[in-house]
Amino acid sequence: MVLQVRNKGLRVLLWRRALEPFARSWSLPGGSLGSAERLGSSLSRHLATKVDLTDIGFLEQLETRSDVDRDPRGRVVATAYVALVSTDLNPAVPSDTAWFPVDDLPPTAFDHASIIQSGRERLRAKLTYTNVAYALVPGNFTIADLRDVYEACLGHAVSPTNLQRVLLRRGIIVPTDLVASPSSSGGRPAMLYQFSERTLRVTDPFAAFRPPGLGARPKGASGY
Repeated sequence: MVLQVRNKGLRVLLWRRALEPFARSWSLPGGSLGSAERLGSSLSRHLATKVDLTDIGFLEQLETRSDVDRDPRGRVVATAYVALVSTDLNPAVPSDTAWFPVDDLPPTAFDHASIIQSGRERLRAKLTYTNVAYALVPGNFTIADLRDVYEACLGHAVSPTNLQRVLLRRGIIVPTDLVASPSSSGGRPAMLYQFSERTLRVTDPFAAFRPPGLGARPKGASGY
């Protein structure tokens, strides 16, 4: 599945099936594995064929589904991946493909709605203890930009001050000498930041970002 923060919401890329089973229902991009093909190569091939998407910031195997009744045509085992795309990209998609909010999905084929929710929970968890947000933002970004991404993925309000403090303290982000272009409302231009690394790294295995109102965090845990 391909996830991207668009218009301050977490979206998933779906394509409408033309054939049965589940004709006209929306599904995750995918397809059959070639007889001499590796899983990663198959995923890249299907994404490039169906949606012409090649610029992926992060890719990870999510899970394997093997329920005997997940496909009415017979036993089909499926391996799902999570792919993250930066907010500054707007890949061209065909007319039968569209972005949908992960919390407001259309009727979906097979068990794809359940897979999407698993992917969302995986992303939420990774945001708490890794630097995976690097794959969801451009090379340079403001704290407000980053806050929007965290809020969209976590599903609750995030304090930009706490976000900045925690990520700077962990060495996840670093300030640049650049500022954002002035906004139409005026005011002082915001400083631009970068991720110190743009490969996945565990930054705090004991971190826990908790929504407001859930009580005190465990000792040593970090929250936004």
